[in-house]
Amino acid sequence: MSDLGITVTDMHTAGEPVRIVTGGYPDLSGNTILEKRRNAEKHYDHIRRLLMLEPRGHKDMYGVIPVEPCDPRADIAVLFMHYSGYSTMCGHATIAIGRWALETGQVAMTEPETRFTLECPCGLIEVTTKVDGGVIGTSSFKSVRGYAHCLNQEVHVQGVGKVQFDIAYGGAYYAFLPATNLGLDFANDGLETVKVRAVALKSAIRAAIDIESPDDQDLGFLYGVIITETEGVTSDRNNNHLCFFADGQLDRSPTGSGVTARLALEHHKGTIQLQQSYVFSGISGVPFEGSVDYATSQNEVGGIIARIEGRAYHSGTSTFQVEEDDPLKIGFLEPQKSNQYWSN
Repeated sequence: MSDLGITVTDMHTAGEPVRIVTGGYPDLSGNTILEKRRNAEKHYDHIRRLLMLEPRGHKDMYGVIPVEPCDPRADIAVLFMHYSGYSTMCGHATIAIGRWALETGQVAMTEPETRFTLECPCGLIEVTTKVDGGVIGTSSFKSVRGYAHCLNQEVHVQGVGKVQFDIAYGGAYYAFLPATNLGLDFANDGLETVKVRAVALKSAIRAAIDIESPDDQDLGFLYGVIITETEGVTSDRNNNHLCFFADGQLDRSPTGSGVTARLALEHHKGTIQLQQSYVFSGISGVPFEGSVDYATSQNEVGGIIARIEGRAYHSGTSTFQVEEDDPLKIGFLEPQKSNQYWSN
């Protein structure tokens, strides 16, 4: 038995897993956080596979790699990983880090609030965690600038026809559209049907639209598709949506970066107010609260700074081991066909 020395703390935020690496990951070289992200992808992707893929993970697993900050303004820094690669931003994981950083002494705890700066691949995030009598409560974060990227776009999706959508940024780029635009009944259609159409739409958009980030070329790609129950948002009820990110993963939470992008999109359309609280829910039904703090501009692109709040919970700790003759020692992807790995 080979003890890899890789330890993790498992948490979840609104049902979406957060596997935080607490030991055994090599130091990453790089002068910027994005260089460290590229270094992880090039040299240590086998560790991502081991932690995210089956049999130690699953197709909807999500993880965090704490790293040394590159920006001197940051208190701590992280990379985000998932079943099929690496993210540029993750709100549900940031909320979990808001608790974990205090519990582990990464950040000194103060009451009634502890504030610290988290460096993510998309930029610096301001995190605030509530503390009452030594008990850690909810965490919130102020996003990087969110903005509407392009509106009223159309692509052809096989089996559906022309589909209209918007694209907005909240640390990652998302396409937004109400379920009806994909010919779906949000409340009654099966999730597998919704996923198939969301993945088809994402593929069609990526083939038709090149996203150029004004901040860094590493950020310029469509990360997810968010299918909303209705058009617009309202303050008098839950704003439900389904987020399919990366390679068709379904976020159980409302998706913090997705909520940021949705707020930015609606602010651009003039349908929401500053400092007004809105509630968003994903498939788990456990909500995030979001609001637009203020309007801002960066690199000649106007947008908003959003505040997203939620609460994370512990689910376990692990030390991972691998036997040398294990044929699946660095994990495997779920096959697309039942006979992909079978011998005839």
